[in-house]
Amino acid sequence: MEVVIFGLKLNVDPIAFTIKLGDFEWSIYWYGVIIALGFLGALVYAMKYYKRFNLDLNRILDVVLVTTPLAILCARAYYVIFDGEKLESFGEFFGFGSDSGISGLAIYGGVIGAFLIGAGMCIIRKVNILDMFDIAAIGFLIGQGVGRWGNFINQEAFGGPTGSSWWGMTSENVVYDFTVNGYDPNALAHPCFLYESLWCIAGFFLLHHFSKKRLFSGQMVLMYGVWYGFGRGFIELLRTDSLMLGKIKVSSLLSFALCLGAGALLYAFTKKAKNSDEGKVYDEMFNADDETENIEEKSVEIDAESEEETEENE
Repeated sequence: MEVVIFGLKLNVDPIAFTIKLGDFEWSIYWYGVIIALGFLGALVYAMKYYKRFNLDLNRILDVVLVTTPLAILCARAYYVIFDGEKLESFGEFFGFGSDSGISGLAIYGGVIGAFLIGAGMCIIRKVNILDMFDIAAIGFLIGQGVGRWGNFINQEAFGGPTGSSWWGMTSENVVYDFTVNGYDPNALAHPCFLYESLWCIAGFFLLHHFSKKRLFSGQMVLMYGVWYGFGRGFIELLRTDSLMLGKIKVSSLLSFALCLGAGALLYAFTKKAKNSDEGKVYDEMFNADDETENIEEKSVEIDAESEEETEENE
């Protein structure tokens, strides 16, 4: 489809390439490719910085390999529940019979599922849960920052009219959505995918910086909750395709709750960690007073020996 964003005209095809095996054709979508690249980026980060978080790489991989596919199913379940999608068959949940595979995923479902299932796997593999959550939180920001561009390819996750003659985007999907919602179909929409992508990338650099001197295990995941929750809460208010609970935007409500809850815990644990550091008594390797006394004693001994040598010579 033709997409216009910030005055630039682009032709976007959601299908990256097609694999043909005889009469069977399997279409690989850009959305899946981009999500995979985001996941790969997060995994590369974990493989490079796992020692900073006191983790074992092999056990990290064990947790990730089990958690990832189940988290995708959680993202699907979250979408089905809050979107009110009616499934005609059990196989439809998994995308069986569809040439596009699983469609209809909610990122919050994936995040919640990843943390819950990941915690269980950490217990099984004897991995410190909070340390694992810290490195995973930074990885999530990489994956989300990259993955949101899959929404751009599909022309979804955009917002209402910007009210500007140049700032925003439009496409066939925008025109259809605006017509249904009673907006001017010729207006430009908020590129919410871009807002969230930039917000997550900025968050990645922020958390990566602070991870160099963590005050306590769990600090990064709490910072993630504050950062992502705050930004996603406001971005979600702009969107026209939000999952609803009555008249309330579910993701926006969850985001602000996450931000406030994580913020309160972050403040409490940071204060506790700083007070704990201030209360520590460090033993000096060498006591200054004792060292001075030793020097003076040695000086007296040297002087006495010198006097004895002098008397003998005389």
